[in-house]
Amino acid sequence: MSSQPADVKELNIGQKIRKLRKERRLTLQYLSDLSGLSKPLLSQIENELVIPPIATLLKIAKGLKVGIHYFFEEEEDRQKFVLLRNSDIRSSRRRSGNDSPQNYLYHSLAPRMRHKSMEPFLVEFEPGKWDDTLLYRHDGEEFIYLLHGELEFHYGAEIMILKAGDSIYYDSSEAHGYISIGSEKAKAVAVLYSR
Repeated sequence: MSSQPADVKELNIGQKIRKLRKERRLTLQYLSDLSGLSKPLLSQIENELVIPPIATLLKIAKGLKVGIHYFFEEEEDRQKFVLLRNSDIRSSRRRSGNDSPQNYLYHSLAPRMRHKSMEPFLVEFEPGKWDDTLLYRHDGEEFIYLLHGELEFHYGAEIMILKAGDSIYYDSSEAHGYISIGSEKAKAVAVLYSR
């Protein structure tokens, strides 16, 4: 498998999952049952061989009964606000269980804020062709504001084209997915709220 950028490793997502799972005395199989994810995939994530997409993190968070914010904060973070400069934004490609790249990159916009009710991201969507394997669903709500480019957004049976300046707010328990159309990446601010 390909190595990941150093800034992705700094998030220590796999270590955080393993630590919390062990603190709660859960086996990998039990977390698999709770999250609906395969035991081998969870093992790869815990060993940081795979960096999960947001939808997968949400399933793990639900299984462990924590908010998604848990994966983007540090123990010592107790700030009441986070000012994130453009130069501080971390870039990381999410990879699926078979190590094929996902169709987006995401960057946490509030990585040091603890106990958030929502999680903001800067998302870059890769150009490509639509495939139904790009559909996700998870509990909660999402908001996307498109900054640049064009985005083909699939929601249930509907397909919408979003252009720079467009936004959409939706119930994320419905199957949804997106892909950049045109020759350049689309870029958006996305905010997730998980119930």
